[in-house]
Amino acid sequence: MKQDTKIVNAGRSAKWTNGVVNPPVTRASTVVFNTVAEMNNAVANRHNQTMVYGRRGTNTSFAFSDAMTELEGGAGCALYPSGTAAITNAILAFVKQGDHILMVDSAYEPTRDYCDKILTKMGVSTTYYDPMLGADIEALIQDNTSLIFLESPGSITMEVQDVPAISAVAHKHDCIVMLDNTWGAGINFKPFDYGVDVSVQAATKYIVGHSDVMLGTATAIEKYWPQLRDYSYLMGQCTSPDDLYLALRGIRTLGVRLKQHQQSALKVANWLQTRPEVAKILHPAFDSCPGHEFFKRDFEGSNGLFSFVLNCGNKVALTAFLDGLHHFKMGYSWGGFESLILGITNVNAIRSATTFDCEYPLIRLHIGLEDVDDLLEDLSKGFDRFNEVLSNS
Repeated sequence: MKQDTKIVNAGRSAKWTNGVVNPPVTRASTVVFNTVAEMNNAVANRHNQTMVYGRRGTNTSFAFSDAMTELEGGAGCALYPSGTAAITNAILAFVKQGDHILMVDSAYEPTRDYCDKILTKMGVSTTYYDPMLGADIEALIQDNTSLIFLESPGSITMEVQDVPAISAVAHKHDCIVMLDNTWGAGINFKPFDYGVDVSVQAATKYIVGHSDVMLGTATAIEKYWPQLRDYSYLMGQCTSPDDLYLALRGIRTLGVRLKQHQQSALKVANWLQTRPEVAKILHPAFDSCPGHEFFKRDFEGSNGLFSFVLNCGNKVALTAFLDGLHHFKMGYSWGGFESLILGITNVNAIRSATTFDCEYPLIRLHIGLEDVDDLLEDLSKGFDRFNEVLSNS
């Protein structure tokens, strides 16, 4: 099947839909059995999407897991109540006391905090590495390195990593390759074609697509799927069937939404490139973005999330720019239908292995599904306020 057809059909097996279009919401804690044989058979098949107990999954969760596995590839998908839960529990499933992991320096801040505040207490050490390191990451691999974590593109500074080069080196040393693939959304980047072992997503973002559900996924290749599945269950991870229903519904429009996000974001980014207030565009499709060559080689497309760097660090002017926006609201998430903006005055405060070339504030935009001309007008008025402050300084 072509990708757009797969998006419509993923997870809609007849065993989940029972004759209707969408898999129904199955809410359950206790699953009851009429005979000993029936119960024993269910327990024996508990790893084959058979309902045994609510925490192990219902038909709604099995349908969503199937859908994500079909979109990303791999052997199976574990579900979590948030993207951060997916990241932290997926890492925890594969590390033990005394291990060492390599974490990309551009990682999502909660991922870094987990390494620094939780893994250290468990006796797992972390080395942060330059996201542009590629195959040279081999020099950082230690005898006890068990896992290399990537986030590509980085969700703030947007570096695109050389995933196949890192994967090849990692596998030579028997290290697991884990990727935060939220930006790729499972359709713009196919992780398992490039050597990734476990692909994590904050399904909160583009999978759900409507900013009303917290949800995480981790999809693994056959070699690592049983361990990921079993450890996630043992750590008590489970998700709401109502949330999963919304995520399944979100998947059906994922392709068309991402195409519109991409089209509008490229128009905004090209407009920003003409503005004198902008020093640099950090969009993977632009050659000014670190790793642009890997984006061109490995990705099927982009989306609505990118950043740009201002040419001035005046905080009063930045505040005037941000405070008066109408369509762009300030928020820490992205991936919904709405446009968002985030001003970051010190990118390097959340880095330790590298210094990002960013003298002035970085602005992260998520371009939503509004008419792009309205968004451009909003930003233009913001720059008017920005320049008025500068002219009066």
